[in-house]
Amino acid sequence: MTRRATIGVVVLVAIACVLPFVVSNYRTFQLTLVLVYAIALLGLNILTGYNGQISLGHGAFYAIGAYSAAVLMDRFGAPYWATLPAAGAVCLVAGFLFGLPALRLEGLYLALATFALGVSMPQLLKYHHLEKWTGGVQGIVIAKPEPPAFLGEAGLRMNSDQWLYFFALAVAALMFVLGWNLLRGRVGRALIAIRDQHIAAEAMGINSALYKSLAFGVSAMYTGIAGALGAIAVQYVAPDSFTIFLSLVFLVGIVVGGLASISGALYGALFIQFVPNVADEISKAAPWAIFGLFLIGFVYLMPAGVAGAVRTLLVRFTRKGAK
Repeated sequence: MTRRATIGVVVLVAIACVLPFVVSNYRTFQLTLVLVYAIALLGLNILTGYNGQISLGHGAFYAIGAYSAAVLMDRFGAPYWATLPAAGAVCLVAGFLFGLPALRLEGLYLALATFALGVSMPQLLKYHHLEKWTGGVQGIVIAKPEPPAFLGEAGLRMNSDQWLYFFALAVAALMFVLGWNLLRGRVGRALIAIRDQHIAAEAMGINSALYKSLAFGVSAMYTGIAGALGAIAVQYVAPDSFTIFLSLVFLVGIVVGGLASISGALYGALFIQFVPNVADEISKAAPWAIFGLFLIGFVYLMPAGVAGAVRTLLVRFTRKGAK
């Protein structure tokens, strides 16, 4: 990482730490969801942007992570922070196992297989034999975590929304650092090689089947952790919260934010969290029509995503400064 990039990250983190103290609790809650979605979009970007596997069913892994956290907290009294690694582990296994049969599929056929997963998940969660665990159509209500006592003893006064924001910020920072290290190393180069030219990658000794399944597993793990964190923030899970529309929104997020871009996950999360609200304020009668216009505008004006547009602007400013 260059010195300029390091300074930019430090400034961004400093701003993120100040925000919950200058905005309302509702805005803090929205920013928490931005961090949640950013983790999920980073996971999907690992699969689609870096490895070239199209998924229209990642909302299913988000649901598995959310229900894993809810069941552990509601039925077993597990602390909220312990549910994140558990949800990640469950989704890692589920994603890896789903990726194995999906190895025979590519392109639109793989997209249809994941689409089927996303469509079927809400119905599976309503299945009457699982109601004891999932709560059926009524779902599960989760208690909001309170700030740790040591913060009050240290003189740091926070409400529950502010604490959840900082907890989500810490988790997101950890997941982004792990993702950056993974994608900038040998594994990331192998994923990109398989995406760009899988025959040449196999000729170079890359185990295409293993890396594709690994990409599916890691992607599902990220999305599952995001789902668990989202369930804790929203305090409620229900089958109808995880329809196929959620999977499509995730896909919109990585396209708008920027494919094969780590920072694009954050831009995409801001888009899917705030643009629908802006569209609703513009037109109560047809908010999704306004959302569609915003989406068309972003794709037309920034074909490489917001991250690509930001990179282009930075390069131009750097060149002007060097002259």
